Amino acid sequence: MTMEDDFVYDANIKNILEQTELKWIFVGGKGGVGKTSVSCSLAIELAKLHSSVLLISTDPAHNIADSFEQQFTRTPTQVKGVDNLMAMEVDSSPPEESIEEIFADPENEQQNFMKNVMKDVVGNLPGLDELIALVNIFKIVDQHQFDVVVFDTAPTGHTLRLLSIPRSIDKVLRQLIQMKSWVGGLVNAMSGSLGVNATVNMDMMDELLPVIERLNKELKDPDITTFVCVCIPEFLSLYETERLIQKLTALDIDTHNVVVNQVVYPDKTDTGKVSCGLCASRSKMQTKYLDQIADLYEDFHVIKMPQMPLEVKGTKVLKRFGQFLVSPPDMNSKSVHDLVHDL
Repeated sequence: MTMEDDFVYDANIKNILEQTELKWIFVGGKGGVGKTSVSCSLAIELAKLHSSVLLISTDPAHNIADSFEQQFTRTPTQVKGVDNLMAMEVDSSPPEESIEEIFADPENEQQNFMKNVMKDVVGNLPGLDELIALVNIFKIVDQHQFDVVVFDTAPTGHTLRLLSIPRSIDKVLRQLIQMKSWVGGLVNAMSGSLGVNATVNMDMMDELLPVIERLNKELKDPDITTFVCVCIPEFLSLYETERLIQKLTALDIDTHNVVVNQVVYPDKTDTGKVSCGLCASRSKMQTKYLDQIADLYEDFHVIKMPQMPLEVKGTKVLKRFGQFLVSPPDMNSKSVHDLVHDL
């Protein structure tokens, strides 16, 4: 047996908090499992250790505003009641002007027509919109010099597509750059045949390439990037979590933390009898999947979070929830009513 076999993975997120070089933290999983509660609470804990933390929602159905009970926009905004933490909401599709930058300004209607034709060709490259959105996020982070960024992501499928874009489009962009003289000639030929003058700003693509290279490099670096998977102890969620982890592994993206939300710990009477039949049934059902999670992810930090007796929203509750991520409550000695009192 090796030393690695003897290693015990703590059931908390301290390994993330202790990684001083960590820059990008993605929090994701199936819809409805509590990703936003985890990402907000994790960001609060990180803000205790860093001077500048950014929480970004990339979910089209933004929820961080509801969680913090505060409005956010595309511009980093200070989170009320939490020092060193800012938050913003972004769409996976970039503003129209980002695509526009690839093309020269038209001088007349004919040039505008040609520009629209070429924009349809280049703009429909698979993943280009998500790529430019990622590039814009990188620019914002560099501009404000954030120490660490937490992503509250969209449900699994959308997030995997977003993370795979830099790798898949890198090869395409390199080929386009190699062919840029040919593309320029094609544009000239097309515009000449139509009697117009249109140009494509290929320098824009040259500028994108080093950013994509940086994206690929940092996403694959476990010292810089990690992914926190969030699930609940049910079949569909566990199945999707396993698919997510397999895909992340294929993309060379580090993941070593699984947060299991909404675990039911039934209250018991003084004689040790469970006082709620429904709670007992759900707990029995969940036990089967918790055992499977323990077997599947024995080399992960698995954090079991109890089903909360109230909504996890508002800065005060999120702060307490974050403390549970760092030091999960001992539900053998606590009841749901104790958690209400703690909150």
